[in-house]
Amino acid sequence: MKKKISPLLILCSALCFSSSGLFVKAIPWGSFGIGSGRTLIAACVIFLYTRLRKHRLVFNKSVFLCGASIAASGYCYILSAKMTTSAAAIILEFTAPIFIILFSLLFFRKKPSKLDLFIMPVVIGGIVCFFFDSMAGSAMAPNPMLGNIFGIGSGMTYAVVFMMKMLPASDNLSSIFVGCVISAVIGFPALISEISTPGNCTPQILLMMFLLGAVQYASSYIFMAEGLDHTPAFTASLISIIEPILNPTWTALLLGEKMGVLTILGSGIVIAAILAYNLLTGRAEKRNTTANKEVT
Repeated sequence: MKKKISPLLILCSALCFSSSGLFVKAIPWGSFGIGSGRTLIAACVIFLYTRLRKHRLVFNKSVFLCGASIAASGYCYILSAKMTTSAAAIILEFTAPIFIILFSLLFFRKKPSKLDLFIMPVVIGGIVCFFFDSMAGSAMAPNPMLGNIFGIGSGMTYAVVFMMKMLPASDNLSSIFVGCVISAVIGFPALISEISTPGNCTPQILLMMFLLGAVQYASSYIFMAEGLDHTPAFTASLISIIEPILNPTWTALLLGEKMGVLTILGSGIVIAAILAYNLLTGRAEKRNTTANKEVT
């Protein structure tokens, strides 16, 4: 039964994740206050979940490194979403596979494949479109150039998260919990300042903060952790493509955020490139698996 609903859990994860831009734009707090509040709530939810599942939290070097990367990626994304459009922020975070290719070459001497070499300049071309569209700001994107830089930072740190998960001593839920704790501590002074500011703790704002931490962040990771147990990585990566599509859609529909022509073009290029990369990589892995079975 669980195997059948696992892809649905991945879809639920992507849907929850896709609401990040909407909440970050709608909550009138600074980036560090939002980051701390979100992860403080998420840490409580994830801790309760591990107790219910009787999942023992692990604390080691790999978990702490991965947790630090998760915290850094989260703050880079929030800073990006506050400064540029939701589309640019989320698409730039989804450039993580490109940085995985680069880091694998630099630190593990793993040579990129022909497909890697083809896909990298295509994605970089999409990224360039964001920067050409960043010459003028707006009320919802006050500093798009700097926001795009933070967006690239979120992609880089998110890539490190994926690479840390390949270590044998790592544990996904433990890393997420540690990342939440690190993030909550870093931004805690800003959170106290936001809460102390008159007008910053209305029921509407507190509800949005709770939904951001419990649903958008904690539930997303829980759905993903459960869904990945019985969903092939290739299938999960394809389903997850819905997140960067829906993220700016919610912001445009509910908050009226507009995207420039080059941002739309860049988003299309990056999404198409990553989708094609996942499809071609999945086919290559399937061929290799079939060939190995035949040899055996």
